[in-house]
Parts: sequence; structure tokens; C-alpha cells
Amino acid sequence: MFRLEKVFQNDDSFFIKISSLLKVISILLSIYIFSILEFKTIYDLFNINIFTNSKYYNISIFIIPIYFLISIFLNNSNKYKSNFIIFLRYDILPFVITILLYLVFSFTFEINLTLSFLYMVFFIILILYLTKILTNYSYNYLINENIIQRNIMIVGEFKDILKLMNEHSEKINIYKCCLIITDKYTDLSKLRIELKIPIFTQIADIRSILEYHSLGQIWILDNKKNDLEILLNNVLKFSVDILIIDVASKVVGLKENLINNKYKFKYYEISKFYGFKLLLKIISDKILSLIFLISFSPLIAISMLLIYLEDGFPLFFTQDRTGWDGRRFKIYKLRSLKKIKFDKTVQVQVGDSRVLKIGKFIRRFSIDELPQFYNVLIGDMSIVGPRPHMVEHDILYSSLFENFLKRHKSNPGLTGWAQVNGNRGATPTSEHMRKRMEYDLWYLNNWTLWLDYLIILKTFYVVFKKND
Repeated sequence: MFRLEKVFQNDDSFFIKISSLLKVISILLSIYIFSILEFKTIYDLFNINIFTNSKYYNISIFIIPIYFLISIFLNNSNKYKSNFIIFLRYDILPFVITILLYLVFSFTFEINLTLSFLYMVFFIILILYLTKILTNYSYNYLINENIIQRNIMIVGEFKDILKLMNEHSEKINIYKCCLIITDKYTDLSKLRIELKIPIFTQIADIRSILEYHSLGQIWILDNKKNDLEILLNNVLKFSVDILIIDVASKVVGLKENLINNKYKFKYYEISKFYGFKLLLKIISDKILSLIFLISFSPLIAISMLLIYLEDGFPLFFTQDRTGWDGRRFKIYKLRSLKKIKFDKTVQVQVGDSRVLKIGKFIRRFSIDELPQFYNVLIGDMSIVGPRPHMVEHDILYSSLFENFLKRHKSNPGLTGWAQVNGNRGATPTSEHMRKRMEYDLWYLNNWTLWLDYLIILKTFYVVFKKND
């Protein structure tokens, strides 16, 4: 419902920021609790005045911001690690440095410190350790619930794929299938036995593979011998994030941000929709969709009544559409066409005889689209994003335009940059679709939350302005 797997899709930086904030809160709570329990009982824990009037209040004002800044400076990793060495490095070391700085500060300004200060330090270290256990548990829970697991397709030569598969991999990375670059298709049955995952070749329907396996990333294995351009050309037109993994170079010494703790990599092409900004977009979508559904519910109810009076049931129309990473979902609309047999892949044109009388009105003001706020609530769509097309149209236009499938690098939207720039409604020709695609790709490459809000405001103007 919340697409949290996309929030954590590309790296762990968002989770690391959350854990850093949790550590700061833990230190503050530790000082607060210690300041009260030093002379009082647990019954006084909610008496904030005891803390604000104690010497520990001033200590916290110094320690908290210094610790936060030092921990951010020392931790430049975008991968979360749970071992004890990392705890000492990223949790305890910043705290020790902070305490040393406070001791220098106390000595300089002749602030007397008692033995209780030392007890407080040990108490904070204990709380930090418990906090680390909590964040480790939370991280493993998110992985086990497939919230931050990354479904991956590996692309490369067989020997490189086999080497990667036989090594100890990080639990977060799930190898769903692989694309082997080879001309010897007769050997595939033997290769499948060795790799134990589905194997495909260049002649396979990659779009269907991405959809079926719910893939989030494609790893290109670069051994410095194969033609990297050939590997990329097999997958470049699709919407999934692409990473290039250097399986040839040896990593010397302890380094951060490695695949399986040994391979360097770089992002070749990734979606902008991940991390904290995506979480804000998701929350904003849920809140606004609820507001719009409640506000427009009388209009939806009246439209449903008029549809029933004119043409009976059903009141709603559902159809398979293509969503994020090419995954299919059912879109909901108020029914605006008559109950007659026709080719549903043929788009509605001006003066179309299939349209109900009430259908002309609800289509003119996009009232038929209002039930899609439900699609937003359940996570299939966003309020703003590239408009979703029928699966048949995606297949057709992806063969005409090389970058067409890249429109699926985010949730599809109720409205979008193309719609507020004159590309709303049917696309009767391939040229119309090309223009819409170009606007959609611009949106994906330039997305911000403020752009979303601008598009929402412009949508109201586009819907209610008079036809030219």
C-alpha cells in the first residue's frame, strides 16, 4: 500500500538517517532519565522540570548537536551494516569524541564534573547498544517482509554470473533470474541446473520477464572483456534501475558501499523516486486522495445514479494498465460507454457513438477518473505521474519509441506534466503519443514535490477551462 520497497530501493541511506535520528533521541532520553533517577524515582519520570533545572540539561545541549554532526561526518556509507565493529565505529566513536570535546570544554570554562558524569556516560553507551539491537532487528524485519529486498536480474557471461551466485550474497539482494549473453542456446538446460534460477537470452521478451518477476534492479556484470555496450543495449530501454558491477577489479583494503562487500559498482540509470522524498510523496498522495474522495463523493454518487438510470449496471469500468516497473494493476473508472460489444483497445474519439449521454459530461470534466483516487490509496497510482496506458498500447508503442517503457520509472498518475501541457485525452496518432512520452520523461528527470503541487493546481485550470 505504501510502496516502502521503493523508498528503500536504491540504497540504505534513508534507513541510516532514521537510525541516526533514533540514536540522537536515545542519547537525549538517556540523559533525561539519568538526571531524574539520580535523586528521584521512576514515579518522577514525567516531571520535566527536574531535568531542565539540573546540570544535565546544559550537558545535553552540548552533547546532542555535537554527536549528531560528528556521526554524520564519520558515516558516509549508504549501506546499513549490523556487526559490532560498525557499532563501535559509527555509534561509539562519535560519542567518545563528543565526550572528549565536552571534557575540554569543561576544563576550559572550569566546570566541575563529578563521578555521576562517568556513570551517565556508561549508561548512554548501554542505551546506544540497545538502540543498535533495535535498529538491527528492524532492518532484518524489513528484509524478511520483502519491504527492502531488491529483486534483481543479472546480465552477463555465464562464468561471471556463476561466480556471483556461488558467493555469499547480502540478504537484501534476491537474484530472481539472469540474462546470459551467449550464442549457444542449446546449453541452457545444463546452465539452469548449475545456477538454479530462471535463465534467459537476448531473444527473450524482457518486458514480460520484468513484469513477471517484479524486478527492481538489473545488474550488468562488467568483466572488462565483454562489450559493455552490448550488455546495456539488451536492457537500456526498460524502466528498471540499472547498476554496473565491476567483477574484474580486486578491492584492496576495507571500503564502504560494495556489492557483497567486494565488488565496486556504479549506478548507470536509476529512478529519482526513492528515499525520504518519495516517502513524502506517498504520504502526500494518501492525504490528498482521502480529501478528494470525501470532497467529490457527492459528485461521484450523483454520476453513478445517472449512469444507472441511463444504462443500468455496471457502474464502474475496470481495465488492466501498466504501472511501476511494468507491473500490471486494475484501474477504476466510472463507466462512460454503452454496454455494447466493441474493441476496448480503440480509444474514444470526439463524437464517439459508444459514449453515454452522461458519459460525455463526466468525460469532459474528468469525473469518470475520480475513482482512481482509490488506486492512489492502495498504492497502484500516484496523484501526479505519467498516465497509465492499456497493456496493448504499451506493447505497441514500445516497439515504435525506444524510450517509451522508461515512463514506468514511477507510479502512474491521475494527472501529469503531459496532461497540463495540452496532451490530455486520447492519442489518435503515434505523434500524439510521442509528445506525451517526451513530457512524461521530462517529468521523471526533473521531479520534485513542488512540481507535483504545481501540476495539481494546473490540472484544475485545464479541466475547467473552456474548450478551444
